[in-house]
Amino acid sequence: MNNLREFITSKILPLVERPGQYIGGEWNSVVKDHRNVSVSIAIAFPDTYEIGMSHLGIQILYSLLNEREDTVCERVFAPWPDMENLLRRHEIPLFSLETYTPLKNFDIIGFSLQYEMCYTNVLTMLDLAKVPLRRYERTETDPIIVAGGPASLSPEPISDFIDIFFVGDGEESLPAFIEHYKKLKQDGCLTRQEKIISLVANIKGLYAPSLFDVTYAPDGTISEIKPNTQGIPAVVRTAVVEDLNNAYFPEKPIVPFVKTIHDRITLEVMRGCTQGCRFCQAGMIKRPTRFRKIETLTRLAEACYYNTGHEEISLASLSISDYPDLQELMVRMGISFNSKKVNISLPSLRVSDQLTVLPDFLNTVRKPGITLAPEAATMDLRRVINKNITDDDLYKGVEEAYRKGWKAVKLYFMIGLPAETDNDIDSIAAMAHNVSSLRKKVDGRGTHQKGGSGNINIALAPFVPKAHTPFQWEPMVTLERIREIERRLKDKVRSHYIRLKFHKAERSILEGIFARGDRRLGNVILQAWLSGCKFDAWDEYFNYQKWQEAFQKAGIDGSFYIHRKRGDDELFPWEHISSGVTKDFLKVERMRAFQKTFTNDCLTEECPDCGACARSANFVGV
Repeated sequence: MNNLREFITSKILPLVERPGQYIGGEWNSVVKDHRNVSVSIAIAFPDTYEIGMSHLGIQILYSLLNEREDTVCERVFAPWPDMENLLRRHEIPLFSLETYTPLKNFDIIGFSLQYEMCYTNVLTMLDLAKVPLRRYERTETDPIIVAGGPASLSPEPISDFIDIFFVGDGEESLPAFIEHYKKLKQDGCLTRQEKIISLVANIKGLYAPSLFDVTYAPDGTISEIKPNTQGIPAVVRTAVVEDLNNAYFPEKPIVPFVKTIHDRITLEVMRGCTQGCRFCQAGMIKRPTRFRKIETLTRLAEACYYNTGHEEISLASLSISDYPDLQELMVRMGISFNSKKVNISLPSLRVSDQLTVLPDFLNTVRKPGITLAPEAATMDLRRVINKNITDDDLYKGVEEAYRKGWKAVKLYFMIGLPAETDNDIDSIAAMAHNVSSLRKKVDGRGTHQKGGSGNINIALAPFVPKAHTPFQWEPMVTLERIREIERRLKDKVRSHYIRLKFHKAERSILEGIFARGDRRLGNVILQAWLSGCKFDAWDEYFNYQKWQEAFQKAGIDGSFYIHRKRGDDELFPWEHISSGVTKDFLKVERMRAFQKTFTNDCLTEECPDCGACARSANFVGV
């Protein structure tokens, strides 16, 4: 292995862009001798190092597994095309960062599937690792290919290429998986498929596509999904970490050598969301909401800072503003880190009356901009999506942020939402102008003077209906309608203080197809990859024409998955995967959406009865 490392570092890396992402050896990374452990696993992130190393889940699982004496866990990321070409030219198999071990030599390769548009990169990495792409082509000498992340809740489109999916919280099921796999490996008599059957039968939250048969009705919809092996549950229930305070969290996260997207400590404050926005898959599949105590958070923050030296700590969650003790937490973080010049940052903030208070607590080292996510600009449309916020709270909060010295505001909106009208689109432009003009009312700092408009960045993404949400029945708007909305907004927004940024519409269309697709789409993914598709989340490599051709070659009509309204009793491709939230609850929420009725926050006394927590009458347990 030393010869391979020497050849790569001396002959390959001088020829590639940003070679530091391929060398390993970062601060707090772990190197073990494979001969001294029972199980080896490579965590594979199907995107670049700079993105993968910014993902907290990778850090959690990496540290959790490496604390086990019987396990070695190493990392690998999708190589950029220049590196991929050199690996292929020199016939070098894809290798791990820690020991340059070829991936094919690991017992397990685990992919983190955070986004549907990473699927072709999964195939690239498997091919570079010299592992057969399709699960049914693999032999006894091949690693078991597993995958987790949000995409595992609707796994069928990528199921041709994955042996086992982890559904839910990985840190809950992965240790039991490793322990059971170790026993199966020591047995020495079981076939690869027998190991897969035993793992799925004994560990909660695992789904093996090979153990389920799918049949289709004449109209193309699914008529049945059922196990084909005894002892396999008909419904795979998500694994859930019940107590976040006692859950594992890495106190020595890896410090990358090269700059990453989020070059900071990420501290998970809470998991789940109390709000129940009807478009939000993460808010549904991560129920119930769980909080970390302030004492736990400050202890973890101090330990992570001591072990990394990062100059920023991000307090992360789906909805950080809903952390019940946020103001006290900000005070405690300030006491610990203001003197160290460590910036405490928050992700996108929820619009509420709390916004007028938060700028005082965000009076940290840097103030590049404050980020808010109204999602919709009219109260009517907010009632549809269950986003219970007011314009008044938004404007008061922004005004206070300007007063405290913030230089810019970033607003997130969705376009193409169910029941959306042209008035809803025009209101986005009006809101952008209003937020910018608020700057004229306050005394600014730095380059801003009283009387100047504020700089506003508007990020607009097409609404993509997702599985396990109240909108899983709804069609997505057409590409033509998205283009019409974009033209309308550009016409309405004329101020040079306001910048519009549109998510690539064609990519959103593909995301929508794979977000609610079935296993017949596996051939589309394969055809797209064979035609050269890779890094589909990156504008410089995304090629919509090749994807259209892939659908044609596979004989699949993409509009079947995206532009038709699903029947009330249609059997979905993810019907055998349970997030804990009941289908009946989602149906009720869908009805309330078109009645334009808000549903209570999960923390209120009146439980929405979604089925995902012990307060619900339909709770089946974790």
